[in-house]
Amino acid sequence: MLKLCRCVVGVVAVLLVGAAGCSSPPQFVINPQFDDARPFSDGLARVRIGDDETGKWGFIDKTGSIVINPQFDDVADFSEGLAAVRIGDGITRKYGFIDKTGSAVINPQFDLAFSFSDGLALVRIGDDETGKWGFIDKTGSVVINPQFDDARPFSDGLARVRIGDDETDKWGFIDKTGSVVINPQFDDASSFSDGLAAVLIGDGITRKWGFIDKTGSVVINPQFYQADSFSEGLASVEIGDEWGFIDKTGTYVINPQFAYAYPFSDGLALVRIGDDAFSFNDGFIDKTGLLVINPQFDGARSFSDGLAAVRIGDFETGKYGFIDKTGSVVINPQFAFAFSFSDGLASVEDGTTRKYGFIAR
Repeated sequence: MLKLCRCVVGVVAVLLVGAAGCSSPPQFVINPQFDDARPFSDGLARVRIGDDETGKWGFIDKTGSIVINPQFDDVADFSEGLAAVRIGDGITRKYGFIDKTGSAVINPQFDLAFSFSDGLALVRIGDDETGKWGFIDKTGSVVINPQFDDARPFSDGLARVRIGDDETDKWGFIDKTGSVVINPQFDDASSFSDGLAAVLIGDGITRKWGFIDKTGSVVINPQFYQADSFSEGLASVEIGDEWGFIDKTGTYVINPQFAYAYPFSDGLALVRIGDDAFSFNDGFIDKTGLLVINPQFDGARSFSDGLAAVRIGDFETGKYGFIDKTGSVVINPQFAFAFSFSDGLASVEDGTTRKYGFIAR
């Protein structure tokens, strides 16, 4: 619930209630000047100068100084000291990797590339239809040959891979040597998180999600219509159009009752009340299922760095601000768009200039 707060302006104490909260004007630490800007990762943030079609991406540090000039057609966040970058567009585009000085440490040569995770990066050789996926190390050497029809980055020491086309495909898991440790047998799968991975058995109305451990053993029988990965010891799952949370034994700790439920983050989970498509409000629960921040927002993001972005109004004209874990508004809704806080800063879009900058808590 939004709380009654006392704010002091000069020597006059003023009571503010509801959406006004106990907030102050945002402290821009990096002025709005970018056409797009994403959260900080590994100490740097990717920013774009120019529009979606012709703009170029580069990187800034926390002072707002450009440390890598905008020159790339696309970039990923820095992870493990390197960032994937794209040169060119269409059939000529290629991906490589740069370090934090902007130097190319792995020349653009891949048709698609993901960020490094667990010391390896997922790359594709070939087009969307017939290309194969493999993994490289930080020298650019191929350590797992491109051989998979689809794949996702390593997580918890394993990577999910797909064998077969969209119709006949099955998902399994490999280790860092490329050895298949869980045979491709699932109709879909999530990455491992907290030691478990969600897997799908069946398709259409008969499909069911369950969870396996790293040996491939089913530890929670397939029974859910949808399931998210475990986070902070719990996983959100859907039964009969309602979402709740289970623990690692598969026991419900929060009964299905929400139109949607996001994974726990910073000790709280974002939940949706109402019609998930047309009429809903977002709020937050704790791990007992208690609503600690009543559903009252037209949109929200999960908590990060102790704050959560919330939206008042519809997606087109609504404004974003930030609340703390008591539900108090600490930064008034005023931005056209806002990303979550990361490394103490948040990327926001100024509603007047339509440029992105960064605010501090």
